[in-house]
Order: sequence, then structure tokens, then C-alpha cells
Amino acid sequence: MNWGHKLLIAILCFIGMMAYLVFKSVNTDFQLVDKDYYKNELKYQEVIDGANRVNQLKTAVKIEKSGDKILVQLPDEMRGEKVSGALWFYCAYNEKLDRKLSFSPDSNGIQTFDVSLFEPGSYTVKLEWVSNNTGYYKEQKLSL
Repeated sequence: MNWGHKLLIAILCFIGMMAYLVFKSVNTDFQLVDKDYYKNELKYQEVIDGANRVNQLKTAVKIEKSGDKILVQLPDEMRGEKVSGALWFYCAYNEKLDRKLSFSPDSNGIQTFDVSLFEPGSYTVKLEWVSNNTGYYKEQKLSL
């Protein structure tokens, strides 16, 4: 085999490798944290203020797995108050596992969710609620 054939084989291998890389890059699924990232970024000061309000409460918010239930318990100061909000179970590595649920605890400030609603994995639970026209925000890691 002379040098011309070796050069042709090298060029064909290079073209094949580049075609493979282009194919893989076109078929890669890119997931953003949020579809409306820039719009939500402008509202981020509300999240900071809500987290600061949660830190000023006397007792902590509890988000924990207990058997086959997920227990979300508001601080004792919120008992008996009208509370409404949202829970976002955010899975960083798979957008399809994310769950957004409404949050409306009972008079004791407790709401439970069935674990069977979720696939096993690691989640960041983002709890956002309003009580007496004041917004609160809590973020916590949870493994299911």
C-alpha cells in the first residue's frame, strides 16, 4: 500500500468520525432548568425574600419521607391559618420526573403525598406558599 492509499484511508476515517460526532450532537437532548428561565430570574428577589421570612420563623418547615408518604409540615406559627401554595419536586437529571403539585395543608399545617406518585431518585423540593398575604419559600433535598 502506498502513501496515497494511507492518506485516503486517514481522510475517510476523519470524515466518518466527524459525521458520527455531528449525528450525536444533533440527537442530544438538552434540558433547561425552566422553560421561562429569564422571566423567572427577574422574580428571584421574591424567592430570596420568602427564604429570609422562613429563616425568621421560630420552628422549621419539615419535608420528609415517612414510610410510603411524604410529609410536609409547616411551622407551628402557621397552624390554623389559611395557607395556599405550590410544591415542585425538581429532578435535576431528568425533566420527566419533575412534579408540580398544589399545596393546601390542613388546619395543623400538614399535608401528605403518596410516594407512589414519584419515581425513585433524588429531588429538590421547592415549597412556595402564601399566608396572610405574605410569601414564603423553602428549598430542601429529598431522596425517594
